[in-house]
Amino acid sequence: MMKMKLVKINRNFILATVLVFFLSLSWVGAVSAETEQTEPYLVLEAFSNSIADIAEKVGPAVVNIDTVRMIKTQFPSFEDPIFRRFFGREFDEFRRTIPQKGTGSGFIINQEGYVLTNEHVVRKADKIKVTLSDGREFTGEVIGSDITSDMAIVKIQADHLPTVTLGNSDKLRVGEIVIAIGNPYGLQQTVTMGVVSAKGRSIPTGTGGRIYRNFIQTDTAINPGNSGGPLLNIKGEVVGINTAIIPYAQGIGFAIPINIAKRNIDDLINLGKVRRSWLGVYIQEVTPEIAEQFDLTEAKGVLVGDVIEDSPAEEAGLKRGDVIIKVNDEEVDSPEELQDKIRSIEIGEKANVEVVRDGKEISFVVKIGEMPTLEEEGEYPKEKVFSVQTGLKVEAVTSEVAKELELPRVKGLVITEVIPGSSADDMGLQPGDVILEANRIEMSSVDEWEELINKLEPGDTLLLLVFRSGRTYYIPIKVEKID
Repeated sequence: MMKMKLVKINRNFILATVLVFFLSLSWVGAVSAETEQTEPYLVLEAFSNSIADIAEKVGPAVVNIDTVRMIKTQFPSFEDPIFRRFFGREFDEFRRTIPQKGTGSGFIINQEGYVLTNEHVVRKADKIKVTLSDGREFTGEVIGSDITSDMAIVKIQADHLPTVTLGNSDKLRVGEIVIAIGNPYGLQQTVTMGVVSAKGRSIPTGTGGRIYRNFIQTDTAINPGNSGGPLLNIKGEVVGINTAIIPYAQGIGFAIPINIAKRNIDDLINLGKVRRSWLGVYIQEVTPEIAEQFDLTEAKGVLVGDVIEDSPAEEAGLKRGDVIIKVNDEEVDSPEELQDKIRSIEIGEKANVEVVRDGKEISFVVKIGEMPTLEEEGEYPKEKVFSVQTGLKVEAVTSEVAKELELPRVKGLVITEVIPGSSADDMGLQPGDVILEANRIEMSSVDEWEELINKLEPGDTLLLLVFRSGRTYYIPIKVEKID
């Protein structure tokens, strides 16, 4: 009897233990499911907090820059000499000086009040007001600027200021998250976020034919007033200077890599300008068409499109049409490689430059100079010809045309029309370009042009030396079949 009771008690104990075990499993499963459900929220919350922390940390070092530039204006009709004669001295009273206001951003890089911004934000400003995040206002003074890199240093009389940390833009990866802080449309301390869309972008400045190179492209919202503000990585380090947007597009902004800025900051503060090593040539890529015209075995090297007068290159003996293949025994295969190589050589040092000229390799010793700052005869009958096979309409350059286009001499053929869709159009030729040479033969008249064109066959390459905006380029175009 006792034995049966013992067995019954043991059986009940086992059942209770199993029940507790399964209940425990259910509870653990419920807790695990709840944890899995909360993990995404926690990740997003941590990410959100990190962005807020960056804005909170870096924001005090971001400033608003307001500028005023005084410009003189007058009524258009008063340009007429008759009005000047009629009104006499009273004429000048109709001229007015009006303030032109601008706004931008900047960030403090030194506790003693040095602010880094874009050159175009403070260009020709008569008054500069710098407003800190805490509302304090200071008068700013431009102590250094560089139009080529679009950078400027503004000094304010203050100390013990919050500063940013400069990062390494070379380590940026496409797709990496970036943050912009600035003052778009005067809305101070605006924070936006996006990603690095691309690196190494080249964009035209819209003035003087200059091009900004090696820019960071981002879809971070950048608007007018953001210029000069910082682009940050997720560590809160400055990796770029927000600089430009494409106004007719959305989500396309550009920033100067901070590593470029770091190379220039000391020069801007100490010298007021950026010193650059200078060879003194206009250069371009060697395409297969150009290689064929210059009898090169392969499309390598860098073509000299023009040599600047009194430059180190001219003094050493380099000429237009030379193909630079080596600098100090190191090969250069693109304009960017040549520029980087020259930039790495100190001003005043000598460099060995090897070129191919008329099929022969020649070496020159060039004393590298300092790049200048950007601020720094007879008539021909007017004849016209339209060459369908080239896609161009040209006419002889006259003294009036030469003066208008700032040609150094009255020579060449000016392009007056380009056929849309032609090879000339595809290669970027445009009315106002002046053809100085065709297949390396100087062009002085339309007759010479026609004589050369008539010898070409469809599919042949026509190599043009073109003058535009004060410099020359080699441009190859394909001769087309006439239907």
